[in-house]
Amino acid sequence: MNAELPPAAPDVVAAAVESLTSRLRKKLDAAIESYTALPVVADGTARRVRCGEDAEVTLAPGPSGTVTDADQVVCSCLLAPRCLHRAAVLGACPLADTDTEADTEDGSAPEDGSAPEEDSHAGRAATAAAVDARTGTGPGAPPTGEIVAEPEDAVAEPEETVPLTEAQVAAASELWAAAAAVLAAGVPAAGAVPQAELLRAAHTARLAGLHRAEAAALRVVRGLRGARARHDGHRLADLVVQVRELLLTTGLLAAADPERALIGTARRSYRPGGSLRVHGVCREPVIAATGYGGVVTHVVSDDGRWFSVADVKPGGPARAQGAATATVTLGSGSLNHAQLARGGLLISGATVSSDGRLGSGKGVRATPVTGRSWTSGPLAALFARPLAEAVAERLTVAPGADPERAEQAARELVGCDLVLVGAAGEHLIARELPPGRPDAQGLLIRLAPSNGHPGLAHTANFRRLASRPGLRLRVIGRLDPDRAATLRPLAVAPLADTEATLRLPAEWQGRADLGYDRLEGAHLPPPDVMPVMPAVPAVPAMGGLSDVPPDPLAEAPLWRLRRLVEVAVSGGRRAVAEPARDGDRSGGEAAMRRSGFHTAADLSADLTAEADRRTRDVFGRIGEADPDRYARAWLAAAVYLADVERALVKATWQPETAGS
Repeated sequence: MNAELPPAAPDVVAAAVESLTSRLRKKLDAAIESYTALPVVADGTARRVRCGEDAEVTLAPGPSGTVTDADQVVCSCLLAPRCLHRAAVLGACPLADTDTEADTEDGSAPEDGSAPEEDSHAGRAATAAAVDARTGTGPGAPPTGEIVAEPEDAVAEPEETVPLTEAQVAAASELWAAAAAVLAAGVPAAGAVPQAELLRAAHTARLAGLHRAEAAALRVVRGLRGARARHDGHRLADLVVQVRELLLTTGLLAAADPERALIGTARRSYRPGGSLRVHGVCREPVIAATGYGGVVTHVVSDDGRWFSVADVKPGGPARAQGAATATVTLGSGSLNHAQLARGGLLISGATVSSDGRLGSGKGVRATPVTGRSWTSGPLAALFARPLAEAVAERLTVAPGADPERAEQAARELVGCDLVLVGAAGEHLIARELPPGRPDAQGLLIRLAPSNGHPGLAHTANFRRLASRPGLRLRVIGRLDPDRAATLRPLAVAPLADTEATLRLPAEWQGRADLGYDRLEGAHLPPPDVMPVMPAVPAVPAMGGLSDVPPDPLAEAPLWRLRRLVEVAVSGGRRAVAEPARDGDRSGGEAAMRRSGFHTAADLSADLTAEADRRTRDVFGRIGEADPDRYARAWLAAAVYLADVERALVKATWQPETAGS
């Protein structure tokens, strides 16, 4: 992907690839890799790419900045428009949000009262490039100045059912087949042509109104691009989640499952929300693997509801650093994100979506007000609950049931008081100071940097904090739902009534944003006032380290099934078939059975057997493998693995098991 090129609509990319001859399709992947590195010349709103001596591709995006029509991409060669240059340049473009054309320039809701949804470009990057899958949303970054609500006391509504039409079932079946083919091929063979087939099926699903399935397919294509290009932000675990969500959604839809949550929505309807008073909490840098960068400022209302003001646009790490003090384009626009994180806003004429998201339309007015400290008002209640109780609420939704609800619940911020025990690699080991019982032995947890990019302050701040075992902190962060008892702090503050805490400058107003504010030696207490920390109960060494809380996800034999599921995505069907041919010589299935994971062993055996299954015709010739049965075997293993791992993570947050 070349971030200098304008985003291209999925159907335009798919049509360009489908127009190529079979000979040119074989050259497409190499051409995309080559053209991605070519310089892009800006000519007003148009972009030009020189693809050799006699070929130049011109992209003229529409008012939204997105290439939404095939006529907006022109090549000067004689084979145009069915030429390799045009298809390769489109393949090098970022994949566009299918609802970009609905956005207004200021990021406000359209006049019809609806607004496009966003996926995890901002969301997953804001959670340390973890997961971005807000289901039923059109992929893309959130509009500048948009406020995203994360209500803490949201109540799950009963699932509605809706009958599916024949066109919807057919579209879901087509998308399932395309996804199964990609899974069987694996990342190395899932080049531009299989991706185009997936994009074409996603466009058909969009026309049929299957918005959640379409969004899932676009996330898979983006993940495949990142994997093939070896992007720094790519994680194989994320791609596995994306493929699992796509197959699960399309499989249920193809079976005519009537749950409305499986269909999703293209836009959210906004309704009047009256007036709101919100108080700044912290800023969070956003760096997405898709080239987006910016900042998300978290705020909380007087009644305890969480919101966030996002400023995320194409630009990557440089923009994430510069957006720290960017103006908040909401209302009067007289406040920047640094001021909002320590101040507040009085908003009138707010518009609220069904999930609590606020728009920034022309009728919205916002006036800066004085913020509150972390020890008063709605934020004080955040630290009055035991950490285990707060985490349990955020892990109640199973990952396979409704990804949108599970994602939203897991992303809600938590607060706690901690004492640092020591360091373990890039992590910090800390113990909770239970509310009302600061001398009691609370949960032993890991603290991991929210973002490890060298241009941000997270890693440097962790090194500073690690130099003071016994330091007492008030922390606001987000749990990592995929790791054992792990919290990713976004901001810290000093604790009262102790010398062994931070000494922050007055202008920081009692808090430090770990992504932007850099802690110095003067901000830490002198070593002579630090208490002597008792030793952590000894546990088996992990990764060469001792005195580290155990990680059941790493220690359980389930890692064998996890590796098989990941190998299926990264290497394809042939890589999975190898264990079936050696008769479990490595003893993986036997190890899982000995540990009581009989279902995991059965699913592993079924997956490897299906991967190696071949049919023969009447002449004894080996026929094509059935991607449908293989995809179902992989999906069963992936869903089981996600459920069991989530249960293990939940167990590590319980007082009787954490740290023991």
